[in-house]
Amino acid sequence: MEKILDIAEAIGHEKGLQPEKVLEALKTAFIQTAKRVIDPNFAFEAVVDEESKNIKIVQTITVVADDDERLQDEESAPAYISITDAREYDDQVELGDQLQIDHDLEDYGRTAASGLHREIEYHIQRLVEDEVYNKYKSKVGTLVSGRVTRVDAQNATYIEVDEIRAVLPMKSRIKGEIFEVGDHIKAVVRRVNMDKEHGISIELSRTSPKFLEALLELEVPEIADGTVIIEKSARIPGERAKVAVLSTHPQVDAVGATVGVKGVRINSVSAELIGENIDCIEYTNIPELFVSRVMSPAIISHVEIVKNEEGENEKAIITLPSDQKSKAIGKSGINIRLASMLTDMQIELIESDETTNENGEIEEKKDGVDALEALFS
Repeated sequence: MEKILDIAEAIGHEKGLQPEKVLEALKTAFIQTAKRVIDPNFAFEAVVDEESKNIKIVQTITVVADDDERLQDEESAPAYISITDAREYDDQVELGDQLQIDHDLEDYGRTAASGLHREIEYHIQRLVEDEVYNKYKSKVGTLVSGRVTRVDAQNATYIEVDEIRAVLPMKSRIKGEIFEVGDHIKAVVRRVNMDKEHGISIELSRTSPKFLEALLELEVPEIADGTVIIEKSARIPGERAKVAVLSTHPQVDAVGATVGVKGVRINSVSAELIGENIDCIEYTNIPELFVSRVMSPAIISHVEIVKNEEGENEKAIITLPSDQKSKAIGKSGINIRLASMLTDMQIELIESDETTNENGEIEEKKDGVDALEALFS
């Protein structure tokens, strides 16, 4: 095979691969072809001549003693030669030396040529798949966009993203979303798999909290440049989400930067999420204070953190005025569920003999004569 280095460079340029990796794939193809057409038990090496840019197949045989047991083993015997036989080729050979015998695949006719063609196609394709797999494996959790090419009977949406086709399953779509062929949509890479039968499969998601975080990074410059950090996020897709943000700069308000002037930034993200209501919370590593903030819009009287045997925060016992309980739980329990997801703790609510006034301040509940006096005062 002539000018193999030029071929490797051309393939690499066409497929977007490194020429060095292409060359290794070609060498593997040559070795596998040699094993098929010559002998599968021979030890072959593909050697490239840098000057002529040619490639040749070299069979390596190790010289061993005449009584070496490996000469009697059917599988290992082809890789060894007795010193007596070896000295018929070279009378200076010693034990442990390696003899090299050149083979030219062109001497093995059309069978070798067609076999080599198939091997090259196979190994180059595997190399391309490996490159794409590694590229998208590193993109798990990041935002991608593409055009819808098909929606199947199970409502799985197939999206063309750069050079590959990804799938957005029905379960990973926000409730109420309908996509048609030609639509351009955004999603995050949820999972990347590769197997011999189906090749590479990339699963996308629009319901993952990572999708919300990616959209915020796209919309909020302070998040993109690291001035504001998203510490945690939780979602009930299409309904409500909570995001805990932290500023790394003393003059930047994390919540204000994320929400934007008149809510323009957060509203833009909400629109992409089909009207999902997004609560922004300032993160703190003080668990009691963080739990209190996460339970917003409910006003909390007291928070007690219960730890497990390993010393990890396991449960938050929240004491709150009776008139705040419904706010703490939220519609269909959505607020308390998100709070539990965001804090990674179980949450228990305890009502107190307190209430909140119109200013949102907690005060003792009045009853009996005191209540009548309060009514007419």
